[in-house]
Amino acid sequence: MKRIDTSEYHPLYFLAALGAGGLTVSFFLYFLFLVPHPATPMATADDLLALWAAGPDWLRPLLLLGVGSIVLMALLHLRLLVWNLAHYRRWRRSDAYPRMVAANKDVALMTLPLTLTMTINVLFVVASVLVPGLWDYAEYMFPGVLVVLLVIGVWALRLYGGYLARLVMTGSFDFIGNANLGQMMPIFAFAMIAVAFAAPGAMSQTQVVNAFGLFFAIFFLSLSALLGLVKLVVGVTAMLRHGISAAAAPSLWILIPILTLSGITLVRLIMGLDHAFALNVPMPALFVLTSVILSLEILFGLLGYVVMKRLGYFRDYLAGDAQSPGAYSLICPGVAFFVFGWFWIMFGLVGNGLVTPLTPAFFALMAPLVFVQWKSLETLLRLNRKLLGRAPMPCFAEA
Repeated sequence: MKRIDTSEYHPLYFLAALGAGGLTVSFFLYFLFLVPHPATPMATADDLLALWAAGPDWLRPLLLLGVGSIVLMALLHLRLLVWNLAHYRRWRRSDAYPRMVAANKDVALMTLPLTLTMTINVLFVVASVLVPGLWDYAEYMFPGVLVVLLVIGVWALRLYGGYLARLVMTGSFDFIGNANLGQMMPIFAFAMIAVAFAAPGAMSQTQVVNAFGLFFAIFFLSLSALLGLVKLVVGVTAMLRHGISAAAAPSLWILIPILTLSGITLVRLIMGLDHAFALNVPMPALFVLTSVILSLEILFGLLGYVVMKRLGYFRDYLAGDAQSPGAYSLICPGVAFFVFGWFWIMFGLVGNGLVTPLTPAFFALMAPLVFVQWKSLETLLRLNRKLLGRAPMPCFAEA
């Protein structure tokens, strides 16, 4: 990756690392939902080794492909994260940072806690598939994970609190310049923190740890929902009055990852309350929940696609010469749609006996999701070559 000038750097470049992290998790979902793991809440290296030993020969290349994809995407995520942290450190000391704050555009700084929370998910996924016996120590790891998440959560609250307080005191919000949904970035970050808290809350067998994770998942999810409603109304109102610029058009898709993270948080809350507090939720309720969220994602996905197509965004910012780090915001919606598509199929359809895994109907439902996953990966590699000089993982791009 090339080193860019401080004047050209923007915190939105963190979305490149975020997208790579999301793709890492997306490859893990094949293991999570298709590999038997009766003894643990998620597929582990022990489950993969057992399937390697007892499964058919044709399955072994698929296992290698899955693990290899996870590792390569995790390395890409870490490399992009380190690149961003190094550039951000120089940028923060330059004149560009106070200019951004003075223009009330420092809401983009919320990409930092957003991406670092994704890093925790990436490290957990990689450790799960590579380290045999790791789950034997999971209960010792969960408290430490919760402490780290709490630190990131407080940091995110301070970042956004300072930004919001300044706007309230000065009344300097630019409705014309924010005629888009870019102001939803903090909501995205809070939803990411919520879903991360919900993981120990859903998986821990210690009720105190379980309750701690669930409480902060509810806290950040509630904050995300409240702020999201306000920002959605403000953003849509500004767009209807002033229109949306081509460069800001991808912000229309930001609701897709927010909906996915919120939906997964709710599913994890249900799972955690089920095994720790004996809450019995009928499976048809999960069908309704996942169907509502997936329907909204399809709606905003189609709306965003039509607007970007008419504004020539794909032509100019992907295939053309126009350059913007905001183009990386195209990746997370695709990954999020793929991820929640899995939840809809497995919890909504398979869980209610409507579809059986590994049948023609199952593969027909999976086909569009796999296509979206591949297009997201292709977009990430294309943008890396265009904006960073070359793809950070040429070997993976060629594969």
